[in-house]
Amino acid sequence: MVLYKLGSALKNTLKKIAKAVFVDETLVNELVKDIQRALLYSDVDVKLVFELTRKIKERALKEKVPKRVAQKEHLINIVYEELVRFLGEEKYGIKIEKKKPFKIMLVGLYGFGKTTSVGKIGVYYSKRGYKVAALGLDVHRPAAIDQIEQICEKAKIKCFIKRGEKDVLKIYNEFKDEFSKYDILIIDTAGRDALNKDLIKEIKVLNKEVKPHENLLVISADIGQAARKQVEGFHKACGITGVIVTKLDGTAKGGGALSACAATGAKVKFIGVGEKLNDLEEFNPKGFVGRLLGMGDLEALLEKAKEAISKEEAEDLGKKILKGEFNFLDLFEQMKAMRKMGPLAKLIDLIPGLGGFNIPKDMLNVQQEKLKRWEHILKSMTKEELENPELIDASRIDRIAKGAGVKTSEVRELLKQYRQTKRVLKMMKGAGDVKDMKKLLKKFKGKLPKGFKF
Repeated sequence: MVLYKLGSALKNTLKKIAKAVFVDETLVNELVKDIQRALLYSDVDVKLVFELTRKIKERALKEKVPKRVAQKEHLINIVYEELVRFLGEEKYGIKIEKKKPFKIMLVGLYGFGKTTSVGKIGVYYSKRGYKVAALGLDVHRPAAIDQIEQICEKAKIKCFIKRGEKDVLKIYNEFKDEFSKYDILIIDTAGRDALNKDLIKEIKVLNKEVKPHENLLVISADIGQAARKQVEGFHKACGITGVIVTKLDGTAKGGGALSACAATGAKVKFIGVGEKLNDLEEFNPKGFVGRLLGMGDLEALLEKAKEAISKEEAEDLGKKILKGEFNFLDLFEQMKAMRKMGPLAKLIDLIPGLGGFNIPKDMLNVQQEKLKRWEHILKSMTKEELENPELIDASRIDRIAKGAGVKTSEVRELLKQYRQTKRVLKMMKGAGDVKDMKKLLKKFKGKLPKGFKF
């Protein structure tokens, strides 16, 4: 969950606004203090915090509320807009040019996730149809070559390395002719415990020879106030074009890294939101603030859905649903797609409205576990049973439960969920046109199966 503590604090602040009888200067001052506390706790630079909250207060007290907009809604919108503006407003990302290869060089200190980011970027662009390769130039850290080789193997991208060679320019030039076979080349450079003269010299030499199209600085969300010095130092050394902020999931405060980017004008291109190679997102300030405030991030949710299920599969499923032909095979494919999209705890944050409820992690973990167990049950069924679930009687339930290593009650629960889903889908049959939505809603009214869960 991205910046969990900051998000919780900001959501509580918005709830305070929602519960207020009316908006006055006292409420605005209280709101501003709450936001200041939340941001300062998350390591955001003091000057930036006071500048941000000054703008919020000024707008809240002086700005005219638009017609047909409640004063509370306007105040919440001011908080949202100013936080988005603070983080850069636009979604910058990387525009891959038609140059073979398009070179992305990663720089940064030890322990910030630079080499892992190579694999994550590789997976990100491979999914989007690019042919990706990586070049390992971290020649000083013990086992660095082994690490990048293993990560590239997991990411299923080509890895260029030269064991025993310490001259980074020799390594780069040895493989230079082969790079043109790839759309994107990701270059992993050496790090240090601190930004020193040797590191700066090596980066400058590499930068001059490689001429990367993107110089990305990798910094960790838990770096705190030291982030600004790192951003400024690396920018002077190689002219960084963007930043990747790693470890933004979990308990990391993250404000120091994000505020350093805001203060220096460095654009955050990607954020790391987990340890897996799929846990990399293009940074979108609007969606990011939406998650912090419990408003969701539909764009990120749709992006994950596209990665989990192809357009053809979605269209095929849609046709089946409209014909009322939904069976366990379709349900199984949907479960696999859900698993690909990531843990429920992360998906909840992306759904507008649900992120604001602060649903306990334990509850979400139970739902995630249930999905896994249902998958085991489906794998224990025959092809005939998957295609026609109505065949499943008491004796088949016993066999399926034993094969899946679960209780018979869990098999019955899955069958019940399937039947309830099918009843709803039957009601939707023939409602494929947008014009029929009003009729569909009337048809649903009072007819949803008791205890049905979406």
